[in-house]
Amino acid sequence: MLALGVDPGTLHLGWGLVRREGNRLRHVAHGVVHLPRGEPLQKRLAGIAEALADVLDAHRPEVSAVETLFFHKDAQAAAKLGHARGVVLLCLARAGLDVAEYSPARVKRAIAGHGRADKRQMSLMVRALLGLAEPPPSDAADALALAITCLRAGPLMARLEPAARGLPPRLAEALAARGRKGRISGRGAGR
Repeated sequence: MLALGVDPGTLHLGWGLVRREGNRLRHVAHGVVHLPRGEPLQKRLAGIAEALADVLDAHRPEVSAVETLFFHKDAQAAAKLGHARGVVLLCLARAGLDVAEYSPARVKRAIAGHGRADKRQMSLMVRALLGLAEPPPSDAADALALAITCLRAGPLMARLEPAARGLPPRLAEALAARGRKGRISGRGAGR
């Protein structure tokens, strides 16, 4: 299975592709789309759509992962990030991809073992997990980390959902609520 991770941003958008072959993860490609700071937001958003369409056409991933929106101290920055994330979600939906959404802390736990890993630590862990010669740029490392988390967590959640049906209602609800935060949604979720 080939997973695309996307780290949205209005100035730098990271993307990364990871393939799961049995129990092994293999790096396929990664990159960062740099958008001109002085350009109007709508032109940068169009640039995101074009660049992501090129990646989707070139690699044809089967599933995708995007970071959940988190609260930011700067409301204007959070709104711009929301616009970029919306363009990414639209592009992925138009490509017919399943989309998993993970919080930054969940991705950090999946990659580094704890939810407070810094950018450098995440980049080094992604390098080690994928056997890369050098650490990827931080935006691409975040995207690769999302793809890895998707490939590791997606199949687990798909297996847990049927098992939760036979559990006591309160426990099943708790598992379901936890799973919705990082579950692959859409068609073919249990691939």
